[in-house]
Parts: sequence; structure tokens; C-alpha cells
Amino acid sequence: MGLHQAIESLNERASFLRESLHKSQTIKETMVTIIGSFDHRLSSLEAAMRPTQVRTHAIRRAQENIDKTLKSADVILAQFDLTRKAEAKILRGPHEDLESYLEAICQLRSIVQFFSSFKGFKGPDGVLNHANTLLSKAIVKLDDEFKQLLSTYSKPVEPDRLFDCLPSSLRPSAGLPQQGERVKNPSSANNSDQEDKGLEIAIYKPLTLIPPRILPLLHDLAQQMVQAGKKDQCLNEARSLALESSLRKLGVERLNKDDVQKMPWEVLEAKIGNWIHYMRIAVKLLFAAERKICEQIFDDINVKKDHCFAEVTADSVLMLFSFGEAVAKSKRSPEKLFVLLDMYEIMRELQSEVELIFEGKACSEMRDVSLNLTKRLALTAQETFGDFEEAVEKDATKTTVLDGTVHPLTSYVINYVKFLFEYLTLKQLFQEFETTGTDDNSQLAIVTMRIMQALQSNLDGKSKQYKDPALTYLFLMNNLHYMVRSVRRSEAKDLFGDDWVQRHRRIVQQNAKQYRRVAWAKILQTLTVQGLSSSGSVPGGSDVGNSSGVSRANVKERFKYFNMQFEELHQRQSQWTVPDPELRESLRLAVAEVLLPAYRSFIKRFGPLIENGKNPQKYIRYTPEDLERMLGEFFEGKTWTEQKR
Repeated sequence: MGLHQAIESLNERASFLRESLHKSQTIKETMVTIIGSFDHRLSSLEAAMRPTQVRTHAIRRAQENIDKTLKSADVILAQFDLTRKAEAKILRGPHEDLESYLEAICQLRSIVQFFSSFKGFKGPDGVLNHANTLLSKAIVKLDDEFKQLLSTYSKPVEPDRLFDCLPSSLRPSAGLPQQGERVKNPSSANNSDQEDKGLEIAIYKPLTLIPPRILPLLHDLAQQMVQAGKKDQCLNEARSLALESSLRKLGVERLNKDDVQKMPWEVLEAKIGNWIHYMRIAVKLLFAAERKICEQIFDDINVKKDHCFAEVTADSVLMLFSFGEAVAKSKRSPEKLFVLLDMYEIMRELQSEVELIFEGKACSEMRDVSLNLTKRLALTAQETFGDFEEAVEKDATKTTVLDGTVHPLTSYVINYVKFLFEYLTLKQLFQEFETTGTDDNSQLAIVTMRIMQALQSNLDGKSKQYKDPALTYLFLMNNLHYMVRSVRRSEAKDLFGDDWVQRHRRIVQQNAKQYRRVAWAKILQTLTVQGLSSSGSVPGGSDVGNSSGVSRANVKERFKYFNMQFEELHQRQSQWTVPDPELRESLRLAVAEVLLPAYRSFIKRFGPLIENGKNPQKYIRYTPEDLERMLGEFFEGKTWTEQKR
């Protein structure tokens, strides 16, 4: 029973499941049919809408094209508008508002570039031609403005402005140096007082040639002109003329060799001193300031600044250096050597600055002119120094120093050489022509030694003018002693060396010895016993221990002769001069050392013969102390009138 019910229940459930599956299948088939119907309808709808979509896309593309065209038209119209505005500024000119004028030029260049590259625009030639015409007119006006600005601010600099920029130690006391007033060269060693002011000398105030506010305008103008291909127009002659005029106002002249040759020495010396001053002003102030102007105007501009600077300064440099060349080429003379050295020193002093200011290939000619002048001055100075030897040797002046003192030629030559050696650049001058491997001082030493030898030879000749041999030796002693003493106290000592000094000191001593021998040998002979005996000889030959056999008359004559000779020597040689106190005293002492002992001995031995007779003071006029006092009056250069007083 229970089993049967269970089976029936399962059958019922199976039937229910079959019915449910059948219904699901039916529903599925129905849904497939419906969905298929929808797909067919959608395909039909898409086919119906396709033409509408195509039209919509075309409309959208057309709208985009219209927008692009309108935008292009706006840009083109804007360019036309900018052209009109730029044209208005160009027509007004640059003078009123240079900044706006330069902006208009830049705008025109952009417009030309725009229409040149706008290929989609039909018929741009007319617009381009108009813009290019405006641009050309603008550049012409720009050129005029550039020249006008340069001319306005390119006035010659007054000398007082230049002097104000100098260190106080170099400023003239009152305005320009007058004719005959030489401005010293502080670089020379003979102006050593300037060395204590070394820091002051180095301070030069910058010279302003064009106001700082104008330089940016000139820079902008030059930049636009260079962009327009007008590089040559930038080389304006206004600056060149202003620079040359500044130098002329200062006193610089363009002179040649003949002009220099005709000048009196005093005038030439003053002009050389002034030229040294002008060189320092021109290089350190004018040329340096002009270089700065070129650098500022053409900064970051595609133009050859060195070429521009060379164009501006060429005439001024040649005018300035022409005087130095003329002096260097003029006839040589001893007095010119010192000014030649001054000129050489200033050229050496400024050489590094010349190299810096005139750098670049375009300025090579200026550098060469400066270097060649320096070498020319060195060579001329060296040749002049060499000529001095010949001048000394051939000096034929008839001047005779009656008192045997230092001859003017000696003092001139020695002072000449001493003064030369105070120039720090003298050795450098000779080094310019030294061969490699030789001693730096060799050439200078050789020339100087020859000059001293020439002086000695000339003095030997002049010494022969004296009739008194004693004065001949005194003259040579004085002059050689002056030479030796001067060399020992000068910068030339190291060059001459101790051997030269010692050798010539011996020559001085030899001349002093010869003087004593020649001047005093005769009077010393009167103080010997020879010839005093009545028979003409002293008994016993060399017997000097007694006065037996001596003729009183002979002794009297001997004393009279001694008095006469000594008085004559005193009168004459008191007028002679030994200017050096030490040498004078040593010479007196040397004479006293031989004269006084002999006189004392003679008086001691033979004086009693006279003292026992009548009027002994007539024969024995002087005591040894009197002679010593009178010897102290020798070589004082006293006149006969002074001696009598």
C-alpha cells in the first residue's frame, strides 16, 4: 500500500516536470521569434537613418571649415590693422618716440614674414610691397636718427675735463702747459718723488664721452640697422672727428721730421714733455673710453666691433704717434738722449694697455705702429748714446781751467752718465738689441766704458795746454778723482765693477805723486847740503852731521832762494783748486810730510850760522809752523787779491 502510493507520487511529479519543460521550450521559441523580429526591425531602422547621419557629418565638417576660415580671416585682418598702426608710427618718425618707432619696425618685419609664408592667401604681393616700402623708409629714417644722435653727442672733449680725470700728481697747475713748460714724466726714475705716490698715480677717473642714457638708444638703433643689412652705416665719422678734435684741443700736432728739425731745442724739449703727457691722456682716457663706447653700442650685435673701433681711432693714433716718429728720425744730439728715454719709457709703460685696447685683427696696424715706435725710440736712444762717445773724444773746446780743477767737459760727461743710469729703463733699452746668451749689461757696459775712455783721452789732450807740468798732473788728478768718486756713488758702480774703480784710483795716486815730484823737487833740493861748502862740496862727501866748512854766504843764498821759491809756489798754488776736501787735505799732508822735516833739519843744522849774523829774519823768514800754516792755504782757488788780504 505504501509502495503503490509512493510510485504514484513519483509519476505525478514526473508528469509535472515534463509539462514544465514543454512550457519552457514553448516560451523559448516564442522569445527567439520575438527577438528575431526586433533585429529585423533595427536593421530596417539603421538603413532608414543612414542618409541623415551622412548629412549631419557633412554639416559638422562644413561648420569646422567655416570656423577655420573665419579665424584665418581674423588673423589676416589683424595683420592689416597692425600694418596701418605701424605705418602711422613710421610716418611720424623716430625722433618723438624712438621706442615705439623701433617696435613698429619689428612689427613690419613680422608682417613681411607673415605674408611671405602665408601660402593660402591669394595676391599678397601688393601687401608685401607696401610693407617692404615702409620698412625701407623706416631704416632710412633710422640711419638719419643714428647719425643725428652720434653727432649731437660727439663733441670734442675740453682739456680741463681730461685733466680732471688724471691723478692729482699729473694735473697741470693751471690749464694747458705753456710753451717751454715741460711736463715731467713720472715714470722716470729721476722723478722718484712720484714713486711715493704710486697708489695715487694709478687712479684715473673714467672718462664719459656719451651720456649713459643715450648708449642704449644707440645700441637699439645699431641693432635694427644691422638687421636691415646696413652694417656700413654704423661706421659713422662723427666719433672719429670728435676724437681727433679732442687731441688737437689738448695740443697734439701732426708733425714730421723736418718740422722737428727746425725747432729750437727749448721748444722741442717742451713739446716732447707735453707729448708724453698727451700719450698718457690719449691711451688711458680717450682711447679707452672710445673702446668702451664701441663695446656698448655693438654689444651682442652681429657687427665687427674691432673694425668699427679701428675706423674711429685710426687718424687720431697716427696723428699722436707722428710726433714720436718725427723725433726718433730727427738728427741725433746728446741732449736728446734724455727726452728719448722719457719717450721710450712712456711707450713701454703704455704698451700693455695699447695691446688690450687695440686688440683684434682690425686694430693690428695700431698695435704695430706703437710697437715700432717703441723700438725706433730704443734704437735711436742707443745710437745717440753711442754717438756721445765720439762727441766726447772729439770735443775741441778751448776752455782751459786755469786753476786745474774739474773741467766742464768732465762734469758734463759724468753727470750725463750718472743721470742716464738713474733711468730704470736704460738697461731694458739695451736689452732690446742684446743677442741671446749674452750678459744683459754687456752692451751697455761696453758703450759706457768707451765713453769714459774717450773722456780720459780728451783730458790727456787738454792737460797738455798747461805750461806748468805740476798743474798738468794736478788737473789730471782732479778730473780722474772726480770720475772715480762719481762712479762709486752712482748706479754705474755695479756696471763698472771694483776693478775699474781700483785701477783708476791708482791712476789718481800716480798723478798726485807726479805732481809732488814735479812741483816740489826743485825746492826740496835747496834744503840739501849739496853745494853749501866754500869749495862747492861738503867735506867728507855725505857728512851731514855738522856744518863745518859750510859757507855762510851760500847758506844765506840758499835761504833766500828757498824763500823766493816757496813764496812763488804759495802764490801760484793757492790759486789752484782741489775741489774735493779729502783729496785736498791728503795732498797738503803729503807735501808737508816731505817739506817740513827737510826744512826743520835744514834750519836746525844751518840756522845758527844765520842767527849769529846780522838781520837773521831777512833770511829765515818762516818757521816750520809758518810753512805748515801756509800749506793749509794751498789749492783753495784764491785770487791774488784774496791772498794779499
